[in-house]
Formats: sequence, C-alpha cells, structure tokens
Amino acid sequence: MPPKTSSLTKAAVAERALRIGDADGLEAITIRRLATELGVTPMALYWHFKNKEELLLGLIDHVMADVRADRAATDPWPVQLRAMVEALVRAMRAHPCLPDLLHAADKKDVESFTRATDDSLALLERAGFSLEEGYWVASYLLHSAIGLVHAQPGCPMAVPPDQVGEWLRRQRIQLQSLSAERYPQMVRLADTYQTLPDLDRYYAFGIDLVMGAVEKMAAGRPVAS
Repeated sequence: MPPKTSSLTKAAVAERALRIGDADGLEAITIRRLATELGVTPMALYWHFKNKEELLLGLIDHVMADVRADRAATDPWPVQLRAMVEALVRAMRAHPCLPDLLHAADKKDVESFTRATDDSLALLERAGFSLEEGYWVASYLLHSAIGLVHAQPGCPMAVPPDQVGEWLRRQRIQLQSLSAERYPQMVRLADTYQTLPDLDRYYAFGIDLVMGAVEKMAAGRPVAS
C-alpha cells in the first residue's frame, strides 16, 4: 500500500528514489515517477526536495549517514579509517547507482559527505599526513572505492539468473580461443570462469590493497599527538 502523504518521510522518499536509480539508472529518477510510485502528488515531494538536484543531494546524504568515524573510540587511525572505507563500499554495493551519483553531484553541499571527509582528514592527520596530503588520500580512497564497485568481477546484473551458466561458458570459450603462445596467462584465466567469483573476498582484497598503500606511506611519519 502506498504511504500516505502525512506519513511520507524524507527517508522514505530517498529509499524509493534509490530503488529506482539502482534498477534503471539516475536518469530514471524523476519527481513525477517518484510521486507515482509513492502514491502521492508531485507537490507532496516538494515539501522534502525542491527539485531533482536537491533530491540527488539528499540521496547522497541519506546513504552516507553511516560512513563516519567515532573520534571517541580508542582504535588506532588505520582501524577507524578502514571501517569508513568498508562502510562506503557496503553502501555502494547496496546501491549500484551511488558511484555515478557521487560523480554527478556537487558533494560540497551534502552534510554527511562533508562530515565523512572531515572525519577522514582528522584520522589522516593522526597518521602524520599534512592537511593537504590528507585531502589527497581521502580523495584517493573515495575514488578507489568507486573503482572497486565499477570493476566488480563476475556476471553483469543484466544477465538473468538462469543464464549465468551460459555466460560463464562463453567467457571461458572466449579466453580459451586466444593464442596460448602469445597470451598464456589469459588462456589460464579461463579456468577462473568455472564459477562466479567470491565478491566478499574481492572487496576485502581491494580494501586491503588501498589501505595497505596508505599505511605504507604513513609508516615513519611523525604521528600527531
């Protein structure tokens, strides 16, 4: 049953808009379609978001709410920073439209994104980076997380579940058809398409990779007190 206008919250609007974006892309998110799916008039949505630009910023604010550091915690900076990266990756995995949304929107007006950036700068200062260097590192981590999601291995989401086996078979054939003399490693890679990849392992590996680089650069720097 569609929510009543009186009970329509900003969070409910954001969740439905994200559902549309995840299924059909950012261009599919319109005030008119959103109102139709929520069973309200477009005017009811304008109480929460004045236009589509404000709506998209609201989506980022909603999804980024859990990407934060607890400065009262006694955990070392790498533990807290890694937790922030993991939370960001979880949000992107849950909402495939988020990477494109982060690229498209002007994030400086998003409170939760600004807070997450400030949290990360504080942690990186503790690691010994200057404020400017910390901003570079924070940007690197953000775009690395986006890259991890964009480069997620395995079957495209558009492939129906009952066709996954055929998709895997075609990937194997394509790689096996290469010249083993010229591309021996690529031919060997065909064996990895027997089953779908372990995505949890893929993301853990990727986060280890980017955090390892940050921790390596921080090693030997004077740690802020």
